[in-house]
Amino acid sequence: MSSMTSGVVNGGVSFWFADDGLPAVRAPLEGDAVADVAIVGGGYTGLWTAYYLKKAIPFLRIIVLERKFCGYGASGRNGGWLYNGIAGRDRYARLHGHEAAVRLQRAMNATVDEVIRVAEAEGIDAGIHRGGVLEVARTPAQLARLKAFHEHELSFGEKDRELYGARETAERVRVADAVGSSWTPHGARLHPVRLVKGLAAAVEALGVTIHESTPVTEIRDKHAVTPYGTVRASYVLRCTEGFTAGLKGQRRTWLPMNSSMVVTEPLSEEQWETIGWAGRETLGDMAHAYMYAQRTPDGRIALGGRGVPYRFGSRTDNDGTTQAATVEALRALLVGFFPSLAGVRIEHAWSGVLGVPRDWCASVTLDRSSGLGWAGGYVGSGVATANLAARTLCDLVAMDSGQGGRTELTDLPWVGHKVRRWEPEPLRWLGVRGLYAAYRAADRREQSTYATGSSRLARVADKVAGR
Repeated sequence: MSSMTSGVVNGGVSFWFADDGLPAVRAPLEGDAVADVAIVGGGYTGLWTAYYLKKAIPFLRIIVLERKFCGYGASGRNGGWLYNGIAGRDRYARLHGHEAAVRLQRAMNATVDEVIRVAEAEGIDAGIHRGGVLEVARTPAQLARLKAFHEHELSFGEKDRELYGARETAERVRVADAVGSSWTPHGARLHPVRLVKGLAAAVEALGVTIHESTPVTEIRDKHAVTPYGTVRASYVLRCTEGFTAGLKGQRRTWLPMNSSMVVTEPLSEEQWETIGWAGRETLGDMAHAYMYAQRTPDGRIALGGRGVPYRFGSRTDNDGTTQAATVEALRALLVGFFPSLAGVRIEHAWSGVLGVPRDWCASVTLDRSSGLGWAGGYVGSGVATANLAARTLCDLVAMDSGQGGRTELTDLPWVGHKVRRWEPEPLRWLGVRGLYAAYRAADRREQSTYATGSSRLARVADKVAGR
């Protein structure tokens, strides 16, 4: 381990919790209970669903069951990108037509505004700064993908997106070797834990009951089973994202993909002047094994990417501990982007899992006969997508219970989407590990050869992944 990563805090859930403090854990479930709606999972999806349901139908008895504490999963470990990306849009265009996918994209664009609106209305100080999303290209092959990506986004109605050359990119943020970028205003930086804590408090203030330290081991028709008792409810909504594989019978439903992050020590004003980044855009790139970063509210850089992408048997970690090699790789990526930061220390590293369906499509479903519903499969784009999914689940429950009718959200193409299960082990482990090995090899080849088109390795990997 280098001197710039020695002494790094590793795990402890995430830097975001270290910065804002671990919460006082709420009381667990004490025996059997009855509710109108039982929500399994106290992350963004579960809390937003409880929030909108209680706002729409105040008399509902709603219980949220969380195995650790609210925000313990991806909601408290993510990169803080509130943006309009959604997993599966192109597939939905093929299945339901282009206009249906355009409606989905417009709903996502509006979701960025909605999250900011609610945060302001509820007095949640989540460190939100609306600087948009800047995605950069650093090789000729990446530039070709960037231009194709930019045009593709325009075709889905994003007319306010802008394409920049090297000079215009440097005027926003000075990334080494950047040859171009694409910027959208539909994005903001935020502090994930402040948002999830504020949302949990807002939900409780509305009269929703949250039980933490209450693992749900099985979900069946109108029942959520825990070691401490069973909650019977007309609707049981699964909002467990990357932890879905831990439920009985769900091992192969969504794959828990691992993502890792590091955060630097606070940068000086002189260092920020060297980098630029005054607009505080969320920052990504066009590599196949992509990175994501933000300028934090307290003046650090938080940067993430794939470390060990998947653990055999769909296992998940306990506290976010990250391999030393991953910490070093992310630090090297940081210095590659910003060579002037070669002397900056990494202060914290952590990991978490996100939910990946076999076809890489986010979806929302409510089964009327069983009362079972679920939302997720965000493939890393969940900060905003969870809000749209929750509002969609809310409308589906309202419609089914006779408290509402069809809405624009219930008619979106991701509603009721069905997907096959992941392959059994060891095929699952071999496939995912091989997939990301191919992506990394493709990135290395593109950097070393200055090819103008995507590596054949990456194209093959995309087909294997089913993307």
